Amino acid sequence: MSGTVAQEIEALLTQAFAPTNLEIINDSAKHSGHSGDDGSGESHFTVVIEAPAFAEMSRLARQRAVIAALGDIVGERVHAVAIKASAPAN
Repeated sequence: MSGTVAQEIEALLTQAFAPTNLEIINDSAKHSGHSGDDGSGESHFTVVIEAPAFAEMSRLARQRAVIAALGDIVGERVHAVAIKASAPAN
């Protein structure tokens, strides 16, 4: 897939969860010069995602599902992803 890592994260999570809210925040500048900073400007992200699919999942299960949906991005292409996953309020 061409484009930025943030765009790829957005596409993968949209396809996997059909979220009602999705924010991909690039935190890489905050980690410049720190461990895991590869100089690409795309090493650290925060994902804020709300999706009906998370309704029956625990917090840990939600995080695992997001990491699984991201495939090789986490740990291989991106150093760190903070995940804030929730279900829509009824």
